[in-house]
Amino acid sequence: MSFWRRLADFITGHHDPFECRGKDCPPGRAVDDAEFAMALIGLGAKMAKADGVVTRNEERAFLQVFRAPPGFEESLRRAFDLSKQTTLGFDGYARRLGRRFKDHPAVLEDVLDGLFHIAKADGRVTKDEDDFLAQVANLFGFSEREYDRIRVGHLGAPEDDPYVILGIDRDADDQAVKRAYRRVASQNHPDRLIARGAPAEMQRIAVEKMAVINAAYAAINRQRQTGGGLAAPAE
Repeated sequence: MSFWRRLADFITGHHDPFECRGKDCPPGRAVDDAEFAMALIGLGAKMAKADGVVTRNEERAFLQVFRAPPGFEESLRRAFDLSKQTTLGFDGYARRLGRRFKDHPAVLEDVLDGLFHIAKADGRVTKDEDDFLAQVANLFGFSEREYDRIRVGHLGAPEDDPYVILGIDRDADDQAVKRAYRRVASQNHPDRLIARGAPAEMQRIAVEKMAVINAAYAAINRQRQTGGGLAAPAE
C-alpha cells in the first residue's frame, strides 16, 4: 500500500491520530498507523508554523498536498489545527518518518517536496523556514548536498548551478554525471509519484522538478560537448 494511500485510509477510519496514544491505543497496526498519521500531519502543520505565523495560504497548501478523501476533510483539518500551535516536537515527527521510510528515500523526498510547497505558499521561503526544512532533511537521513539538490529544485540556485541540481561535484566524470542524472530523474519522475499514490498537486510539483533536472543535465551536456562530449543517457 502506498504512503499516501495509508494516510487517506487512516483518516477515513475510526481513530483520531491525536487521540490514539499509549495504553488507549489498540495493539498492532492501529498503533503503527496512528504514529504514522501523527508524524505526517504534525510535520506539515509545524512547517506552516516555522516562520511564526500560520497563514491561510499555508493552510491551503497543506490541504493540497496532504489531501483527505471526500467527506473527511474536517478530520484532517482538526489534526492540523491541533499540531500547528508550535513547532516543538517537529524533530520527533521527522525521526519517526525517517525511520519508517529509511529504505525508501524517494518517499521521504516526496514529504520534503510537500513541505517546500507549504513553505512557498506565501511567495517566499524565510530563513526560519529554510532552517526548518534543512533540519527535517537531516533527520530524514539526507546529506547536506542532497538537501541542496532538493532545495534548488524548488528555489533555484544563485547561479542556477546544474551540478548542485544533480548533487555532484563539478569535476565528476561523464559516467558519474549520467548516473547522478538517472538516479535523480528516476526518484522524481511524475509516473513514479503517481504510482506512490500522491495527490494531483504533488504530481504538478514533480513535473516542475523534472523540468529543472532535465535542464541541468542539458546544461552540463552543452558545457562538456565543447570539449568532447557527454552524451544523453539512454532512456
